[in-house]
Amino acid sequence: MENDMAKPQVFSIPALKRLPAYLRELKKLQAAGRLHATSPVLARALRIDAISVRKDLEMIGAAGSPGVGYQVEPLIDALESFLGWKNASEAFLVGTGHLGTALLGYRGFADYGLKIIAAFDKGPVPKDTLVHDVPVFDFAEFPHLTRRLQIRMAILCVPDDAAQEVAEKMVEAGILAIWNFTGHTLLLPEDIIRQKVNLAGDFAVLSVKLARRLREIDGCGEDKQ
Repeated sequence: MENDMAKPQVFSIPALKRLPAYLRELKKLQAAGRLHATSPVLARALRIDAISVRKDLEMIGAAGSPGVGYQVEPLIDALESFLGWKNASEAFLVGTGHLGTALLGYRGFADYGLKIIAAFDKGPVPKDTLVHDVPVFDFAEFPHLTRRLQIRMAILCVPDDAAQEVAEKMVEAGILAIWNFTGHTLLLPEDIIRQKVNLAGDFAVLSVKLARRLREIDGCGEDKQ
């Protein structure tokens, strides 16, 4: 007998990454007083094809009308609900060095429904320490505060050589999702959600593309001589 349990829906990662861009463009249209948005309009804004737009929005259950497109306000609501941005997700940040401090000062997280309510660093941390109005505690307080406040998401900004140990302690405290800003690939139980920000990899791609472009420019200059 076949299993009647519904299989979890599999989402395309590139499509998921495009959803915030749709939301941004739709809010621009809303601010301009537009009531509808067509697939070609959104496609031009994101520099993709209209078919991809329709597939992406079908993923969240949104359907447009032929010749009219999508209603802007309901589509904004659908995107925010799908992304979980209607209600703020509270998170802890660990590591208040240069990168961690910069993230604490980034106000754009509020647009994504993310609220960093506390930060942690290795002790001793002076009492009543604030960084960009966010309270900072000794990491020894992390397990207690995680359980007390029922926090499930953490942002990891510690040095690479400390990342694995700190991440394991996060998981022991009850953290279920880790946004990893370190260069270390975390080895954790499969049920722990991990998202790694690959700064080095992204810079490598940028650097190679720049080097290639500079060679093209130099080549054009030589041809004219």
